[in-house]
Amino acid sequence: MIKVLLFAELQDAAGTDQLEVDMVGATINEVKSWLHTQYNLPSLDQTMVAVNESYAEETYVVREGDVIAFIPPVSGG
Repeated sequence: MIKVLLFAELQDAAGTDQLEVDMVGATINEVKSWLHTQYNLPSLDQTMVAVNESYAEETYVVREGDVIAFIPPVSGG
């Protein structure tokens, strides 16, 4: 199992700030596709992705126990 952390509008759209999913062996890109299909999450293409608190590429292959955070763009002033 892996833990997926969601922030801002992603959290609002999914109705939760975290999920536990069985996607060990999938790439980050595959996890994003699954999230979009299951939760119709907005703006996943613009999110930054961190795995275990370090930024990761979409080709990263998820391992057991990984914590993946999807961080949408932030605006403000």
